[in-house]
Amino acid sequence: MTKTNKSTPAAEAERILTEEEILAMDEKDYMNPAQMAFFKAKLQALEKELLKNAGETTEHLRETVLVPDPADRATIEEEHALELRTRDRERKLLKKVQQSIVAIDGGDYGWCEETGEPIGIPRLIARPTATLSLEAQQRRELKQKLYGD
Repeated sequence: MTKTNKSTPAAEAERILTEEEILAMDEKDYMNPAQMAFFKAKLQALEKELLKNAGETTEHLRETVLVPDPADRATIEEEHALELRTRDRERKLLKKVQQSIVAIDGGDYGWCEETGEPIGIPRLIARPTATLSLEAQQRRELKQKLYGD
């Protein structure tokens, strides 16, 4: 005897789609509730990971190891400096992740800040914090290269 797997509309709405299912959707379905739920879940997982890493860094830096050898001390200090730089980049990414979650809640997620055009599902999967379409980002990078910040 085989069971049939029937899902209710409520259960289907709560299920988070996969990347393949999101990519297979028609363009007219852009930023529908299922896609918004997918990206919100992805961003919340990233936020959780970044916060966990920050906590681990704090604990790691609190561990003070006294070593008499100056070369060993310098190595430890360099490792701490590298870890702090990495966490600073993650802190900036965390801010972007949180802004993206707010944009999802406000219904503005997935649309280019400059042009108002769709950013595109493949770009958002690769970089869920993207706020510009690929073309707008390329224009911005070209301007920065030509004219500086």
